[in-house]
Amino acid sequence: MNVHAGTISRPSVCPHDCPSACSLEVELPGNNRIGRVRGLAAQTYTDGVICAKVARYAERIHHPERLTEPLLRVGPKGSGQFRPIGWDEALDRAAEAFLAAEAESGSEAVWPYYYAGTMGLVMRDGIHRLRHAKRYSGMFDTICTNPAWTGYVAGTGRLAGVDPREMAKSDCVVIWGTNAVHTQVNVMHHAIKARKARGAPIIAVDVYMNDTMKQADMPLLVRPGTDAALACAILHVLLRKDLADRAYLAKYTDFSSEIEAHLASRTPDWAEAICGVPAGEIEAAARLLGARPRAFFRLGYGFARQRNGAVAMHAALCIPTLLGAWQHEGGGAFHSNSGTYGISKRMIEGLDLFDPAVRMLDQSRIGAVLTGDPAALKHGPPVKAMLIQNTNPANVAPDQAKVRAGFLREDLFTVVHEHFMTDTALLADLVLPATMFLEHDDLYQGGGHTHLMLGPKLVEPPGQCRSNHEVICDLARRLGAEHPGFAMSPRAHIDWALTQSGRGSLAEIEREGFLDTDPPFARAHFLEGFGHRDGRFRFAPDWTRVPLKSDGLMGPWQDMPRLPDHWAAIEAATPDLPFRLVTAPARSFLNSTFSETPGSRKREGAPRLLIHPEDAAALGLAPGETARVSNARGAVEIAVEPFAGLRRGVVVAEGIHPNGAHRRGEGINMLTGADPVAPRGGAAFHDNAVAIRRLADQPSG
Repeated sequence: MNVHAGTISRPSVCPHDCPSACSLEVELPGNNRIGRVRGLAAQTYTDGVICAKVARYAERIHHPERLTEPLLRVGPKGSGQFRPIGWDEALDRAAEAFLAAEAESGSEAVWPYYYAGTMGLVMRDGIHRLRHAKRYSGMFDTICTNPAWTGYVAGTGRLAGVDPREMAKSDCVVIWGTNAVHTQVNVMHHAIKARKARGAPIIAVDVYMNDTMKQADMPLLVRPGTDAALACAILHVLLRKDLADRAYLAKYTDFSSEIEAHLASRTPDWAEAICGVPAGEIEAAARLLGARPRAFFRLGYGFARQRNGAVAMHAALCIPTLLGAWQHEGGGAFHSNSGTYGISKRMIEGLDLFDPAVRMLDQSRIGAVLTGDPAALKHGPPVKAMLIQNTNPANVAPDQAKVRAGFLREDLFTVVHEHFMTDTALLADLVLPATMFLEHDDLYQGGGHTHLMLGPKLVEPPGQCRSNHEVICDLARRLGAEHPGFAMSPRAHIDWALTQSGRGSLAEIEREGFLDTDPPFARAHFLEGFGHRDGRFRFAPDWTRVPLKSDGLMGPWQDMPRLPDHWAAIEAATPDLPFRLVTAPARSFLNSTFSETPGSRKREGAPRLLIHPEDAAALGLAPGETARVSNARGAVEIAVEPFAGLRRGVVVAEGIHPNGAHRRGEGINMLTGADPVAPRGGAAFHDNAVAIRRLADQPSG
């Protein structure tokens, strides 16, 4: 506990879907309110630095439009007409609907659906305990990580990497495919430490001149879906100029003469024709990296959200391996540490009740599932009832036309447990008010760093808000679901998970608020061997045998290249759909979260489409004019903003604004596809071919 000018401050953890997972210091001025939120300086990855949206969290937790009582739909679906009801009636109605669906179509007709609105292990993952106890349909969570994780682990054999605090000790930092200024402010913090202390240049790779690219010493501007071409050309130059670490390759990798011969034709001129980066810039980047093998590659999620995303991630990862960068402190690569914590969630998730025979439904294909696609339903019963926690699929899921049509089905009963009346809550039959992270206890692990962190309850929730854990346990009693975890408190779950995992206890982690789980240097740098059975990094991966969670091979996996290469599997521009659309993250929103707070709304303004000035002029579009952006999946009306910081033929829409912020009430994910990315699924949010027309030129009616 700290005191700032007479105000008590307590430690906590940001719960949101961000790799930084910042440790926080929260002011508690009294009257059950919070004040300023700061980064916790004692946690050396957060290092006192947090993003502006979380620093303003008082705006969100004390927002006058928070849901504070259960609501029952009384008008047509989607009408927004609800009336307050009591918790007992609400939970009774939910249980009755779930039991009726089970009686009519079997237990798999109920689909609990969740994601990362909170990253707390107890509150986020406890929904699985109910799922497993009742044999409800499983959820294969593909919407975010699958292409990136698959591409990374295809090379390393393990979802782990160099401690990201080592960025500050690097001689060159490469930020590839992530706009860290918007989405991971701590990455920039540690990268800039290296620039100031060591003169380390920052190379950034992205599809538009965003705020991270503007801060880079060498920004490399690629066309969407072409990152692997750039990576292969850099590999080519390193080999041609004898800048590869041959001794390292022989000891730690499967590098061969076949791979070298393959890369001999992947010249900078070849890559320029594909990715748009001038050959001279590619040569310069390769020479810089060759001269500074103590290079740290921070590989993001964004560039993997293409139909060739796994291939792109793997190709970029091959560069630090060719350099032998992993040998050096401050060198190597990092994507996520999610595979390193080893926390047992057997009690939280009820894994002792898991039955692999129960079907798994693809989270990204929720539109196809809810509209009755037989393949999406695994040829099983239709989904008749849903419990949705920690996500807003009616706004953030791809293929929105199908998603909305599915939620409007009269025979679907939907329960949404939420903080605000989101687009998904507006389509629900029953809306339940949820606690925020400062109003319950939970345990967190940082995908973007090495810390386990405790987030204690600091204030009481407003009105009748209840935590995810309370709702799951209350429903379980009504549904006849049995498991010891339903009788445990959140604190008991945290203590069980820590002790069973050999990570101490609740009492121990409470002393500091966090536990640094950083592995020894040799393990983090794969100097004891990579995660594959032979200990070698794979330049030539077997895409069918990547050691990660799987619901089977998906997408055109048979066509994936065996060696690092550009794979033309993207949704290419055509004469009818001549533009490539990227739905990039906004600085002040986090997916659909924070879109309700005044500070974030003011900063982001109305939805807009960034378009090259020459493309805007060719279409006759003036700044601020509304355009119709469309493809076979749907259409969106959005104001254009001429922006020279992207390649011609590329357009960018920043942020997932509420659907109602768009002119037709249809958000940007009307345009994104839900077809699975090879080989393990995922949604290609940044891989969309679209047509753009002046709204004034559209035919009437």
